Amino acid sequence: MSAKPDFWDNIEESQKVLQKIKQLKIKVDNYEKLYTSWEDLITLVELGNEEEDLSVLGEVKNELKNLQQSVEDMTLQTLLSGEYDANNAILTLHAGAGGTEAQDWTEMLYRMYSRWAEKAGYIVTVLDCLDGDEAGIKSITFQVSGLNAYGYCKAEKGVHRLVRISPFDASGRRHTSFTSLEVIPEIENDDVIEIAADEIRIDTYRASGAGGQHINKTDSAIRITHFPTGIVVSCQNERSQHKNKEMAMRMLKSKLATLREQEQREKIEGIKGEQKDIAWGSQIRSYVFHPYNLVKDHRTGFEMGNIGAVMDGELDGFINEYLKMLAHKN
Repeated sequence: MSAKPDFWDNIEESQKVLQKIKQLKIKVDNYEKLYTSWEDLITLVELGNEEEDLSVLGEVKNELKNLQQSVEDMTLQTLLSGEYDANNAILTLHAGAGGTEAQDWTEMLYRMYSRWAEKAGYIVTVLDCLDGDEAGIKSITFQVSGLNAYGYCKAEKGVHRLVRISPFDASGRRHTSFTSLEVIPEIENDDVIEIAADEIRIDTYRASGAGGQHINKTDSAIRITHFPTGIVVSCQNERSQHKNKEMAMRMLKSKLATLREQEQREKIEGIKGEQKDIAWGSQIRSYVFHPYNLVKDHRTGFEMGNIGAVMDGELDGFINEYLKMLAHKN
């Protein structure tokens, strides 16, 4: 006789169903809004023609521009058809060589992604943070929650290069810094990924680090080491050790699922993925503050001269061009 499903399993399954319904409802609502905008625009044009009123021309142009942008946004959403594209995303920033310079750059990037996420209506939650020795951040892991978060955030995976006059250099010399960004989908329950108890080590420690503005100090931080792959994950956001462990295990499963997907892709393509160093020549994007202002993506060629806007979270152009490039490749 089979055992009855656990009460909490039923709750989690119901939540997943409700989340899926919510996601589908958002898609339907967006389509209906788009269709209504199109009908309103047609009506406005017809009224203008009937009345021979050229004063509506400006309004028609503005509405058409907005409609074209909405169509482009919806078209990009259709490109997010990957297995985990609709999921939440877990991002980890690691400072490269360069000490305080790179650690300050890492904090700048965290701020940039936080601003982008807030503008997109996503929720940002810091899961783990290691502050810099003098300033900035050595590494930080944070979750971006919302529909298609991973689908968009995956476009940012790679090494980001900064060129500027260093505020930490008394001589005012130009410095180049590097920070890597890892992006994985949050996978709440993957029955295919099985982790044996003897394959991991779970350590508990006190959340620490100067500049506790990033996290809550607790005695319940969790670090999990996966022996077969060498993957290490940490979580110290929650006050409950149980919740930190649950989130850390979810992060580990997500990384293992991503690794499995990558290995399968490499097997099909007959190539071995190249692990790039966080250094010169491996960057996906350059942010130049001096001697001119320019942000350029080296994969797509897309660039913006308003570096202030980019650092304030204006990343949609870079993300959209990357998604278009992937669509053309496929």
